[in-house]
Amino acid sequence: MATEVDFLIVGAGFSGLVIGQRLASAGWKCVVVDRRDHLGGNAYDAPDKAGVLTHQYGPHYFRSNSQRIVDHLSQFTGWHPVDYKIKSFTDGRYWSFPINLNTFEELIGRPSTAEKFEAWLGSNRIAIDKPANSEEIILAQVGRELYEKFFKGYTIKQWKRHPRELDASVCGRIPIRTNRDDRYLRESFQALPENGYTAMFERMLDASPGLELHLGVDFSEARKRWTCRHLVYSGPIDEYFGRRFGALPYRSLRFESESFDGDSLRARKEISGKKGFWQPAMQVNYPDENVPFTRIVEIKHATGQRIDATSIVREFPKDWSEGDEPYYPVPADDSAAIYRQYAELAARESKVSFIGRLATYRYYNMDQVTGMALAEAERLLKRYGTPIPLDQSE
Repeated sequence: MATEVDFLIVGAGFSGLVIGQRLASAGWKCVVVDRRDHLGGNAYDAPDKAGVLTHQYGPHYFRSNSQRIVDHLSQFTGWHPVDYKIKSFTDGRYWSFPINLNTFEELIGRPSTAEKFEAWLGSNRIAIDKPANSEEIILAQVGRELYEKFFKGYTIKQWKRHPRELDASVCGRIPIRTNRDDRYLRESFQALPENGYTAMFERMLDASPGLELHLGVDFSEARKRWTCRHLVYSGPIDEYFGRRFGALPYRSLRFESESFDGDSLRARKEISGKKGFWQPAMQVNYPDENVPFTRIVEIKHATGQRIDATSIVREFPKDWSEGDEPYYPVPADDSAAIYRQYAELAARESKVSFIGRLATYRYYNMDQVTGMALAEAERLLKRYGTPIPLDQSE
């Protein structure tokens, strides 16, 4: 016989745990399930075999311009401030990236100024009044030479689509600067949870006695084990509806990790420029199409972990198929058309909330997902009010 709960929440990542904690703190009985054997979704982190705290599903760079969201998460974690720095490796050398004045100096081989860089951009940009895709938006900002050096090949590998087939937001979210600001991100708050994402999520659970977590439980099993007054779903929206309009396209990833001890790292110091590291930045992009991976991440640059070892992770984009993790919704016109059909069905589900990247088929950052979960929690609290016995529910 199924157990009755107030809210059944599918997915134990940012979306599910944030909304579950908020609802449970208001007195509702909540169950969160996840088909995987760990909490945290793709933000899960844990020490690898070398003892390096590693983001197991690729790097998760937390940042935000919302003090409200930072304050909410700060109930469950302290923070390790960090400026996320990356490089790009092409033409046999490392380049400063995102594009900035340092990149321009590396390109021309001599010192320069912001004014000269602006003038160079002015003569290289391609006039496009309303960029309609990712190719056009970069051509309009920096011209063809820098587009082909840093963007074209990387985008094709990442998405298996030409940049002109992708929404302008894909490449347009990467900043272009004419000063020496080489930070990867724009947001005012940039940090990582001081003990990792997993520790932060565990504290959310500890702070919420009315919140139960069940791992290794998929959606179909959860429906048999629990009944609820309201369902919160953060999985793939096409899967929820049995893919009746066809499968939405996603991109997945394959990871290859490699660890190095102190002796190996001492031999790499000339390349990394810093004792105890394998490469010169937390992330190095590889935009050349003949290189099978898109980037190498050495997350120890960002975590600040003090350990006489390091690990790197190479990321290989791949087509998504059944059994793979669907990491990225594909931001293109054809996929948007399919999603709209599912969104129409979702709008008719009066007792189901669809939140998160997969359920809304949009690329959201972690702070945006947190904000979405908190906003939905407030809507649900306004709707259902003070907890009442389940047998008196509507």
